[in-house]
This record gives sequence, structure tokens and C-alpha cells, in this order.
Amino acid sequence: METTGTRRSPAWLLVCWGLTRVILLLFVFKVYVFPGPDVTSDVSVIYQGWYEVLRTGTFPLDDVTWQYPPAAALAILSPALLFWLDYPSAFFVLAFTADLAVLLLLLYTGPRPGHTLRGAWVWVAGVPLLGPTVYARYDVMVTAVAVAALLAGARRPRLMGALTAFGAMLKVWPVLLLVAARRRAAWGWAVLTAGALAAVFALAMPGAFAFLTFQRDRGTEVESLGSLVFHVARRYGWDGQVLLNYGSVEFLGPWVDVVSTAALVLSGLAFGWLLLWRLRARRFHAHTLADAAFVAVLMFVTTSRVISPQYLVWLVGLAAVCLCFRGSRMRLPVALVLAASFVTVLEFPAWFSHVVASDALGVTLLFLRNGLLVLATLLAARELWRSTVTRAAPLPVPAQATRAKETSLPS
Repeated sequence: METTGTRRSPAWLLVCWGLTRVILLLFVFKVYVFPGPDVTSDVSVIYQGWYEVLRTGTFPLDDVTWQYPPAAALAILSPALLFWLDYPSAFFVLAFTADLAVLLLLLYTGPRPGHTLRGAWVWVAGVPLLGPTVYARYDVMVTAVAVAALLAGARRPRLMGALTAFGAMLKVWPVLLLVAARRRAAWGWAVLTAGALAAVFALAMPGAFAFLTFQRDRGTEVESLGSLVFHVARRYGWDGQVLLNYGSVEFLGPWVDVVSTAALVLSGLAFGWLLLWRLRARRFHAHTLADAAFVAVLMFVTTSRVISPQYLVWLVGLAAVCLCFRGSRMRLPVALVLAASFVTVLEFPAWFSHVVASDALGVTLLFLRNGLLVLATLLAARELWRSTVTRAAPLPVPAQATRAKETSLPS
């Protein structure tokens, strides 16, 4: 058996991962300055400010930018583990560690029967496409939990349920990983873990669920799908404003509430499609759990009132898990997500000033990035439906004979 290529691939993966991640670290530690606004200020100003409040035993109730489930406090407090480093440095090191954990999980899974190292390559290539923002947000930590949950799903449903619940208590979206879960153990352990964590935080720290009321007055974020309406409208005299609101740059003014409501309606329709798919699905393959999670998160990212750059980290992680499975049909949607990731780093942070100004360059970048996400969503949903709902084509006669012969053999 030829094993040289098998051995070489993990070696090249590690080399490429190491080189690209050193470059990311050089940017976040400001050895080199990445074009555009300083993406690390979220860590050194916002996260560190929350850290000072959280360490007193309460949530930052007076800060409407705190919009996260209670377990997010663990991510914000985690730099205390590296007490010999200052807060930003410790955070960047932990983000780097989470990135490495995802790679190791994918490398462990890749050589197993029915799997491939393509998923690891997606992660190695996809993360640096997003630039230093990846290490300046805690989303890479959440993604590591989500990847671990999906990879555990087939053989360890209890572990998957517990990890999914923990991920959802970090940043909500990992609850979508359960969309294709069929074993009761996964759902049961998810409910138990979420309930236990919610009870602990509610009893131990005041204001654990205040975040649920902090997003009611949000506008439409300037990078979202709905924002394209106002980017174009500004060129024809729309008199709204672009302001820093609830921690992101948003459109505020006439018709914003209508577009925001439309985004919620689209998310509702996406949920309805997923429910219909779940009721109609008849064939569940080894890769269906990952494919369905990828589709679900794609749908809710694309239709959201906010598409922050770090959301693409979630999609890259789930895309990597999909392509860990040889049978997955998500190759084209994954390629589109990787392309969208590259355009994302161009619109933020590189040329974010053009996006805020709604000039030709900024609007073109947003149309391209959001268009790629919409196309990826539609194609991924179609592939998921075809592989699980649409009746499979009949096998040719020789194949039927072979299948009958195989099933007649003693096991």
C-alpha cells in the first residue's frame, strides 16, 4: 500500500497552518499593521472592560453591547488562566489555541474510514482568509466547541448534546447543530446541560439573561443583506444615518424598521424550510448531521440583521466538518463560503471606510460578499434536499444484481 502521500498531507497541513497562523499573530500583536481600523480594540477595550465587571460576580447590565448568553462570561474571563500575560496577549494566545484545537480534531478524524483530510485543508485555508479578526473575537472558541460537537455526533450523541448546549450558552447559534440529530440522547443531554448551566448562572450571577432584551432597538447593520437597500438608497437621497449602535455600525432612520422586520421574516421562513426538511427527510447519511448544520447556520447568517465578519468563522468551521466526510455534496457551497471569506476581509477591515461611505467600492464588495453567501445558501439547501428527501434514482440492473448478491451473503 502507498502511504507516502498519506504521511505527507498532514505534514503539509501543519506547515501551512503554522505559517499562516504566525502571520495572524504578527498582525494582532501589531508587529505589522493590517489595513483598516484596528480590529484588536474589541479585545483591549470592550472585552477587557467586560472582564473587569464580570470578575466582580455580575454581568455588565449597564452595557447594551453585552448581547451574549451567560456562558460567554467564561470566554471573556478565560485570559485570567494566563495570568502572567496582559489581557489582550492572553486572549490572542487562547484564540490561537482554539484554532489549533480545531485543526487537531480535523486531523484526528480525517484518516478514519469514510473521512478525508479535505476538511482540515478547508480550515487551514479558510481562517487566514478572514484576517486578524479571527483572533480578535471569541467566535473561534465557540467554533471549536461546535466542531467538536459535530465530530462527536455519530458515535457519542450524549457528548454531542452536552457540547452543543455549552456552545449555545456561549453564543446561541450552535443550537442549530441539532437540526438533524436523530438520537434522543443528543437532545436529552442538550436540554440537561443547558438547563444546568442556566440554573448555575441565574443563581450565581445577577442579570444572566438580560441580553435577551438588549437587541430590541437595533437597526440594520451596514454589512447585512438588508443593508444593501440603504447603501443604494443613500445614493438617491435617503436621509437616514450611519451610527455606531449596540456595538456595531448600523443604519438608523426611515424604513429601517421595515427592512429589519423583513430580515426577521426571512429568518422565520428559513426556520420553516428546515422544519419541512426535517419532516420530509428519509435518508440520513454519515455526513447529513454536518451538512444540515452547515445549511442551517448559512440560512440564519445570511438572513440576519447583522453579518459581522466573525460570523464567517462559524461557516468555515462547519464547512470543514462537512468536507471531512467523503460523501458530503457541499463542495461547491464550501468553495463559495471560502470566496465570501476573502471578500469579507476586503470589506472589513481593509476597506471598511468605503462600506460606511456607501461608495462604489464599498457597495460592490457587499453585493459580491452577500451574493456569494446567498448563492451558497441556496445551493447547499438544494444539495441537502436532494441527498435526503428526493427519491434516489434506481440502480442499473448490474448494480442491482451486485447489491442483491451482497445482501444474500452471510454476515
